[in-house]
Amino acid sequence: MTPDRDSCLNESVVRVLIDSETIKKRVRELGTTITADYRGTAPHVIAILKGASVFHADLIRAIDLSVSIDFIAVGSYGASIKSSGEVRILKDLDESVEGRDVLLVEDILDTGLTMHYLIQNLTSRRPKSLKVVTLLNKPAQRSVRVSADYVGFEVSDHFVVGYGLDFDQRYRNLPDIWILKTPGSPS
Repeated sequence: MTPDRDSCLNESVVRVLIDSETIKKRVRELGTTITADYRGTAPHVIAILKGASVFHADLIRAIDLSVSIDFIAVGSYGASIKSSGEVRILKDLDESVEGRDVLLVEDILDTGLTMHYLIQNLTSRRPKSLKVVTLLNKPAQRSVRVSADYVGFEVSDHFVVGYGLDFDQRYRNLPDIWILKTPGSPS
């Protein structure tokens, strides 16, 4: 990180968990795998806003196929570090997914509540196929049985920010994934 960026960060951000070069390499690997798995098709790649937007943008450039994109926004956190447990759609898709191969792109799969809700919702819209891609998988927080078909990284039970992930709409622009210091957490 540059000194200017360091001076903008406060003591809330503890340390880098995954650096930007490691992220770039893994996103390219995921793109290669998805390209092989979807050869001969044109997957519809949906980002879950806002967190997955950075990952989605890099991932679609790493997929060597003709893809279409869309966005869906849901809410369950607000300004908290814990999910409220209530998932609601804030922005729905612009296009139908009926009969299409759909890849649902998430930044982090933790409790599973949001993903479970979205899988049920999108399945009811009759896609040809529906698979989940997540940059981060945090199984320690899982409260609903759900999994991803493509996983960037398994992470431990920390609240993380950067590369699209936020706390109260801050830190999304960090190129690395950082651990956020929470009350009672060690430095």
